[in-house]
Amino acid sequence: MPVTEASAEIARYCRQTAEAAKLASYRLSSLDAEVKNRWLRQSATELVASLDTIIAANQQDLDAAPGYGLSDAAIDRLKLDAGRVQSIATALEEIAMLPDPVGEVIDGHTRPGGLQILKRRVPLGVVFFIYESRPNVTADAAGICVKSGNAVILRGGKEAIHSSQAIVDVLSRCAADCGLPENAVQLVSTTDRVAVGEFLKLGELIDVTIPRGGEGLIRRVAAEATMPVIKHYDGNCHVYVDEHADIEMAVDIIENAKCQRMGVCNACESLLIHQAIAKNALPKIAKRLTERGIEIRADERARKWIEGAVAATDEDWSTEYLGPKISVAVVDSLDQAAEHINRYGSHHTDAIVTEQLKASETFTSLVDSSAVMVNASTRFNDGGVFGLGAEIGISTDKFHARGPCGLRELTTYKYIVRGNGHCRS
Repeated sequence: MPVTEASAEIARYCRQTAEAAKLASYRLSSLDAEVKNRWLRQSATELVASLDTIIAANQQDLDAAPGYGLSDAAIDRLKLDAGRVQSIATALEEIAMLPDPVGEVIDGHTRPGGLQILKRRVPLGVVFFIYESRPNVTADAAGICVKSGNAVILRGGKEAIHSSQAIVDVLSRCAADCGLPENAVQLVSTTDRVAVGEFLKLGELIDVTIPRGGEGLIRRVAAEATMPVIKHYDGNCHVYVDEHADIEMAVDIIENAKCQRMGVCNACESLLIHQAIAKNALPKIAKRLTERGIEIRADERARKWIEGAVAATDEDWSTEYLGPKISVAVVDSLDQAAEHINRYGSHHTDAIVTEQLKASETFTSLVDSSAVMVNASTRFNDGGVFGLGAEIGISTDKFHARGPCGLRELTTYKYIVRGNGHCRS
């Protein structure tokens, strides 16, 4: 594709933004925790004080929302009011209360010759964060990145550009007041999609990219990025009801995992049930789900016990519905359940319901997912629930982070070696 003057200008802008973030990251890496915490607390206070400005900016986005074809649910997520701005501020205050991972000594020992070896936690450097049109994510991502010592380049959706800019303006003013380096937090000012591709070329300046959005965006980022990517593509999460399960517990867990919030990545999309318990358990489970308006797509054996179930296709086993549908299959063994999950799942979150310790231990060993639940809803795979505090996303990768990504997942380590005139012979 020929390079136009406009695309060349975008490329220059992206490089300048990344260079500025790189310089900021060096200063952030050695910044005292109290400076970062002071910025988080002052930002929280100033966001609430700037409510009128933020609401006015948000109204611009709401006015434009119908032109972008946003659904009612998407518009609701976009909308800010006094309560939601207060929640954004509270989230920053909570990040300030978390332990600072930077500088933590992970390991250390002294060699026989007296050489001291330390393994110390350090920031990743520069984070390029691409996310959907939710203004609260702007502040959350900035807070978690800076607290972990990283400069961040925020690329939010065009649908929330005015809201995000108003929030970043507050964060930047507070950064200057508190002694944070300039350009520690930057919001990409252009909504042109070309900019995303330009940033993804800058692997020498950006240390990691974190996409948070639809599968198409994430696959594009993974294909084009010249730096590591922390990601998950989808959340085809399973609940397996073992032959040793408490049926009433299973019914409650499945209802919560599927129905508590359907359009999220840790909602249950597939149910597997051991053949020995299917006759007694499936009618109760199906009754609870159908009462909640869930369409059940089941295999032939499961349909014997589920009135009105639709015949499942091969596609159903690997589908993330993000809505009122669930696939159901009967399996002959725990091993078969694990094989099904590893084949069709997305390695995100999977659960077993069982009263037998050996079954739970076997399941947690066999299932290759970022989080495996025992007698608990898949909805618990969340950084806040895990006690990590703020979360920038969930990773189904194995390098370098897996599962909910909090402060520690935005760090790496370096070795510090101390000697006393030591020279190697």
